[in-house]
Amino acid sequence: MLTNEQILQTTREKEELRSKDIADQFSVSRQYVNSLISELVSSGKLVKIGSTRKTFYVTPEYADLHKEIFPLRYIKSFKNKGVEEHRVFSKILDSFLMIKNLPENVRSIFAFTFSEMLNNAIEHSKSPRINLEVSIQNGILSFVVEDSGVGVFRNVMRQRNLKSETEAIQDILKGKTTTMPKSHSGEGIFFTSKAGDIFTLNSFGEELTIDNRVPETTINIESKNKIKRGTRVSFQIAVDSDRHLNQVFKKYTNIGDESDYGFDKTEIRVNLYTVGGILISRSQARRILSGLEKFNIILFDFDKIPTIGQAFADEVFRVFHNSYPNIKLETENMQEGVKFMVERAKNEARKVN
Repeated sequence: MLTNEQILQTTREKEELRSKDIADQFSVSRQYVNSLISELVSSGKLVKIGSTRKTFYVTPEYADLHKEIFPLRYIKSFKNKGVEEHRVFSKILDSFLMIKNLPENVRSIFAFTFSEMLNNAIEHSKSPRINLEVSIQNGILSFVVEDSGVGVFRNVMRQRNLKSETEAIQDILKGKTTTMPKSHSGEGIFFTSKAGDIFTLNSFGEELTIDNRVPETTINIESKNKIKRGTRVSFQIAVDSDRHLNQVFKKYTNIGDESDYGFDKTEIRVNLYTVGGILISRSQARRILSGLEKFNIILFDFDKIPTIGQAFADEVFRVFHNSYPNIKLETENMQEGVKFMVERAKNEARKVN
């Protein structure tokens, strides 16, 4: 009768073992061999490399000395029917063992962001197929989730009756934007964009890129010559990143005596809304404020904004504030022209009260 020790000894001798080899050597069924090998893998005495027909097994000692045997990339394409993201994630972990050796904080970020983006493709895209790629190269863990569906920006634009894909991008960046409010909170893209080093959404010629590696997060919206049908999500994080998922969540959570620890704080980078001119009108202010009543704290970042109009400031810091007095409005990076208009609007609000 074949024993686990015989399998281990054979693996040490051959260095790389395939179940067919052991079945032929000991004249036993492949099914029986696979059951024994599964036990050895579960107990950590063997390491599984690859998947399907290319699968082979090595000892942990051999794996530690031969990192080159581990795949650098996982690629998969599947029909978008009855797919469950947690099962896909488990298959990736089984086939791409380098992820298991990553620091816990990076693994947690990957688990959250990948699962959120895959779930979006499954439930929102209406795409017949979904393509995945996960890789670890040059110290960077990255993944791509790609579909040929309705397009993330167009979907939000149509569902929320917006005028353009640019407005859809602006809404997505606020957080809590979803086309399925009964089953989704709209937090997935928002937190995924904050959790990694580089996050990119490309859809039908519009591309949003957020780079968190620099002190001032850069957001680029530009039309591409090559139109990408559907949506392509790209995510990157350094394998030695010191970023923690709980820190990302805490940044956008108002932790106080009355807090329920929900996602109730957002950050508005005002320069994103200056496309086509400066910020002077009430309608521009209302566009920025749309949907922000869902939050308890709103931080307006005026970086790169030299000045704002009186009507714009009044709409935000008097009209909106008076309509939602329990919402705390915070500001940062104000130049003198902006600060003058903001303080003026706040003073007018205090006169009314």
